[in-house]
Amino acid sequence: MTEPTKLTLYVDGSCDGNQNVDASTAAGWGVVVVLGDSGLGRGSGEIITEFSGPVSTSPDDDDFIGAEVGSNNTAELSGLFSALRWLLTEENNDPVRIRLDSQYAGNIATGAWRAKANRELAARVQSVWNEVGSQRELSWDHVRAHRGHRWNERADHLAKRAMRRERPLPLTFWKPGQD
Repeated sequence: MTEPTKLTLYVDGSCDGNQNVDASTAAGWGVVVVLGDSGLGRGSGEIITEFSGPVSTSPDDDDFIGAEVGSNNTAELSGLFSALRWLLTEENNDPVRIRLDSQYAGNIATGAWRAKANRELAARVQSVWNEVGSQRELSWDHVRAHRGHRWNERADHLAKRAMRRERPLPLTFWKPGQD
């Protein structure tokens, strides 16, 4: 386990089916920002904010960032992009850790892997990763999906609801694993 950071962002993506995807396949992402998270998965710390949205595949859409199709990968990358953009609006420069259940998204963002598809999206995520990383210490960890990790499960809930264009359940009424 790595050293705890003051600020931790959990990012997840979701896609309807994730097979034979195209530009019309529904996909969404979710981000949960936690202050004082221990990383153990029990839900320690306090949620500062959470946000989510659908993946845009239309270049005519204001929210388009390069996703060619709706898929789990484009949803994970879109969520990571949004999380990183949020970090650019934060006034402090404390170290931050991003927790993802997608090794693909983390490795694309850091440049460890090269994208074979959705290259514009991957390039934008890498660019904003580098921008945030130039302003503060930035790292990411892999969290195993659907293993009861409270904040990852919350990000998953936000992503699924965004994919379906539904409002998420308020935190006080939500339980991990609940769509």
